[in-house]
Amino acid sequence: MRGEMAINIERALERLWADAAATIPDWLPMRYIEWLPTAYDVALRFQAAVTGRSNIYLVLLDYEDSRDESYGVYVGMSKYTPAQRFDQHKAGIRAAGSVLKRGIEVLTGPTLHLQYIKRGEAERIEGGLAEALAVAGLLVKGGH
Repeated sequence: MRGEMAINIERALERLWADAAATIPDWLPMRYIEWLPTAYDVALRFQAAVTGRSNIYLVLLDYEDSRDESYGVYVGMSKYTPAQRFDQHKAGIRAAGSVLKRGIEVLTGPTLHLQYIKRGEAERIEGGLAEALAVAGLLVKGGH
């Protein structure tokens, strides 16, 4: 593709995504984020001992238009799957303003091990994860 006009590259990428979409796992982010390895490392520090119905999730926030940091992250907890809860946020259902306005995608990978956990543990982990991500230098919203 090197040397191709940008419009041709965009068309080729559209065809690639259309053909490969079914084989792409849900946890794979659709864009490069410099701090994603850090998010994985931080999230792995948190473990849940008891299973339940709550899920921890991260949402990628887009701040390219207003901050030095291009991206931030929202930390949340819900009885819904991360994808379902993201859709609710974007539809305005019990939505956090940061996700409603700036949410671009769910970052499922870092929190795959924090699904279906007990509510009390999820509340503890949500706050701790938000704090730890902020200490690691990420712009964090949510996590209350």
